[in-house]
Amino acid sequence: MARRENGLSNRPETVESGVSTKAVTSSQNPLIKGIRRAVASGGLTHDGFCVTEGLHLLEEAVRGGCEIGPVLATPRALSLVGGMDRVYEVPEAVFAQISTTLTPQGVLALVRPPSWTLRQVLAETPLAVVLDGIQEPGNAGAIVRAAEAFGATGVVFLKGSVDPFNPKCLRASAGSLFRLPMVYGIAEETFWAAAAGSGMAVYAAMPLGATSLRDADLTGPCAFIIGSEGRGVRPDIAGRATALRIPTAGVESLNAAVAAGILLYEARRQRARQP
Repeated sequence: MARRENGLSNRPETVESGVSTKAVTSSQNPLIKGIRRAVASGGLTHDGFCVTEGLHLLEEAVRGGCEIGPVLATPRALSLVGGMDRVYEVPEAVFAQISTTLTPQGVLALVRPPSWTLRQVLAETPLAVVLDGIQEPGNAGAIVRAAEAFGATGVVFLKGSVDPFNPKCLRASAGSLFRLPMVYGIAEETFWAAAAGSGMAVYAAMPLGATSLRDADLTGPCAFIIGSEGRGVRPDIAGRATALRIPTAGVESLNAAVAAGILLYEARRQRARQP
């Protein structure tokens, strides 16, 4: 018989499709309750794990060398998680209570994300993205994904922005949050002190910015501040940065993630032309 652990069922371990499992049968199980609390708060569990749903994110976490905690799978999905060390079989009805997607795959894992410092984000010749009040987790995750795709050194979530470990943000990042240096909950003054120390130029993405992206030299150390979906970059932050606009035709402003992608692409293009 399997020993009782964290309130798990003491029924015998089962082996299905080569996967050794324990069973979680109750929605009141401490593991299930902890996951529900993390999902509701949009952040980490009490012991520092993020909730990742779907096989792709689990694979990305493994590829990123992250510590993998408990892996929960419905009976039909057990065969997808072969090779995992701590697999718990969960009934469909219980899994539905912790799922954050409309069409669950039946796989959910607790993953301990990497820990980074602001110094690492602004390392060497920094190309950083700074999120100022971004609240939409899908936008934040897409920005992180674009940052990795275009060679950014990292992402800074200022205080007041969405928690990067919100399940929707994790999904939108498609695993980039497991690899790209990222810090969150950073105070504004902490960022400015680090920016001054790195000697980098700081640009605030603004529809009516005085400097056009066509004229900006992005080959040196720099950071792009992306403001919230509703109000943009806060005035006190914008006043300490160079206001940078993306030339557009027919519309004044762009989605935050689209704007970040364009700025990062241009920085990468300019840097690729350097000897």
